[in-house]
Amino acid sequence: MITLHRLNAKPFILNAELIRTVEENPDTVITLISGDHVVVQEHMSEVVERAIEYRRLLYRMLPPAGAGLPQAVQPERPS
Repeated sequence: MITLHRLNAKPFILNAELIRTVEENPDTVITLISGDHVVVQEHMSEVVERAIEYRRLLYRMLPPAGAGLPQAVQPERPS
């Protein structure tokens, strides 16, 4: 999720994984995969940088390759 600002300076959070395209002429228009459009104050390069940084954060949170996922704790069986 990235924080952006509408043209009226009101901040909002956008799920960066929903971005299809970002255009600048002259306002920055973000087209989402749903087809919806969002106009923001930030320049196109800033939106792209925030989306990239968001993805980097997600990858840093993944466990190292080959580490696998933690094993589920099995309940004890009564004797």
